[in-house]
Amino acid sequence: MPHAKANVSVSVSVRIRPAVLEDLDALHDLEQASFDSDRLSRRRLRHWIQAPNREFMVAVEQGQLLGYGLVLFHGATHLARLYSIAIARDARGKGIGAKLLQSLETASVNRQRFFMRLEVAKDNSAAIKLYESAGYVAFGTLEDYYEDHRDALRMQKIIRDAPKRRRGHAVPWYQQTTSFTCGPASLMMAMAALDKRLKPEQLVELDIWREATTIFMTSGHGGCHPFGLALAAHKRGFDAKIYVNQTGALFLEGVRDPDKKLIMALVHNQFLERVSANSIPVLYQDVSQQDLEQAIKDGALVLALVSSYRLDRKKAPHWVTITAYDDTCFFVHDPDPSLEEQTGLDCEDLPIARTDFTRMSQFGKDKLRTAVVISARGSRGDGRTRS
Repeated sequence: MPHAKANVSVSVSVRIRPAVLEDLDALHDLEQASFDSDRLSRRRLRHWIQAPNREFMVAVEQGQLLGYGLVLFHGATHLARLYSIAIARDARGKGIGAKLLQSLETASVNRQRFFMRLEVAKDNSAAIKLYESAGYVAFGTLEDYYEDHRDALRMQKIIRDAPKRRRGHAVPWYQQTTSFTCGPASLMMAMAALDKRLKPEQLVELDIWREATTIFMTSGHGGCHPFGLALAAHKRGFDAKIYVNQTGALFLEGVRDPDKKLIMALVHNQFLERVSANSIPVLYQDVSQQDLEQAIKDGALVLALVSSYRLDRKKAPHWVTITAYDDTCFFVHDPDPSLEEQTGLDCEDLPIARTDFTRMSQFGKDKLRTAVVISARGSRGDGRTRS
């Protein structure tokens, strides 16, 4: 892992350690002195000192707090996000930021994270210089990102050796606008990647949900059936192929009401008839990682059903879009930034280790595994027209 470089060697008396509640007053004072907007409140600082899904480190010298760095972790993924870093004004230029950053990267690697991402104001040349010297590379711009309307650069670094990703398309990220439309949101991301003229929007999202819903779930609104999503894609001019490892009606396991079960079975059978009528292939088998790789190699996009437990501990069926893969991970767009302090920035190209993905991509006691492969109409999946 490359080390951050500083222009001035940091004093050996500066120590990096985890933040503790006794640091709260000094952290709050540093936050107030360092930022004019987008400040962490005293309550949020207390929360992050105690939260499990973070690394919160401080730089201290002779009992004085000189800086802090806060990294957040997203569920079962291998992504770390540098959420905030601050150095006291009279301690800047002494290499403390670089030392903090290096310690945060090491702690993140120890938590099995492969990538560190961050946002930095485009006019903050000192911070950008620090990140660039540490090996971070800009990969995007966010306009009007901060409360004071400044733009931000998005930067990323591989903090643990990982092979180069392989992908066929740039996939736009779209946030689902309801708690139950992860399937439509995932499908719209795939369709927009395959046809740049398409723009994901809420009315289309809701139309697809009405077309693809199972009607009932264990509670709340019904989720989307893989057959329904495939039919919605077919209706909009795309080819679809379905993998499912069960032949009966899906998602009945957690439904107790016999009337609801009956309705869901009727919906399943209706979807099945329509899939057959439209010649949409259904493969009644586990979708393998080799199948996913081949689909991406061929220029297709894959919607995968996962259990959200490893993402948000809710044990709900949840649709995501697979955007890329390498020898270590699959990368997914998650349309639901529902976790605290989470934004869309934490949901794009999430690196999920292959072993974790195997466990995530099955749902319930019945171990339902299903995926929908979406490709351009009339292509062989690699962008070439059939002869």
